Amino acid sequence: MKAVPSRSSPVLLEVHKINAGYGASQVLFDISLAIHEQEVVSVLGRNGMGKSTLIKTLMGAIPPISGTLYFDGAPMHRLSPDAIARRGIAIVPEGRMCFPNLTVEEHLVAFATRRHAQGHPWTVSRIYEMFPRLQERAQHLGHQLSGGEQQMLAIGRALSTNPKLLILDEATEGLAPIVREEIWHCLTQLRAAGQTILVVDKYVERLLEVADRHLILEKGRIVWTGSSEQLRDSRAVWNKYLSI
Repeated sequence: MKAVPSRSSPVLLEVHKINAGYGASQVLFDISLAIHEQEVVSVLGRNGMGKSTLIKTLMGAIPPISGTLYFDGAPMHRLSPDAIARRGIAIVPEGRMCFPNLTVEEHLVAFATRRHAQGHPWTVSRIYEMFPRLQERAQHLGHQLSGGEQQMLAIGRALSTNPKLLILDEATEGLAPIVREEIWHCLTQLRAAGQTILVVDKYVERLLEVADRHLILEKGRIVWTGSSEQLRDSRAVWNKYLSI
């Protein structure tokens, strides 16, 4: 496993006092955060606390009411989702959203690009090495895959763009335990390779092993942030903000 990134490493994503919501209903309040290069950060919180709204705002699907977003040193709070993607952010969306009429290989080829000039790019063959099951299903259509296979494909599709920042929204939601383990193994490998990641998931114990830092959202506000070690030792925080 790679060493924890130094806070002196460059900031890749910087969010300053973002307010956002849907129409007259405000969901996010003064959200500020920073993600450094090669850092893995998780967003935690109970359902309905604003996690998905935060991801949608970062991806440009919801324009912020106020505040600023900078990615790789350039503003992006007024950009469209496709422009944000071209900057080098890739998302594995909640619900996977695979195309039913494209094969596995067509998904990977159609989205392939080089948005991050890393030394070892993500090619179709390298994605198949990460997920051998996708290679077995290479000619199967999206609607012919199991939920776990669709999640692997959604991750592979995002990686095929060679992103600077990979965002996973509800990374293991609704998956069988054995498939969840494959996804956690994938995230561990990506961390070791130096991929910058923002992940939303409810399995806190596993996130403690994968992420460098954690943010907890409560009613649209960041109420706690800290390292895995700090969160592991803060059972009062678990009970207050994460227990159902």
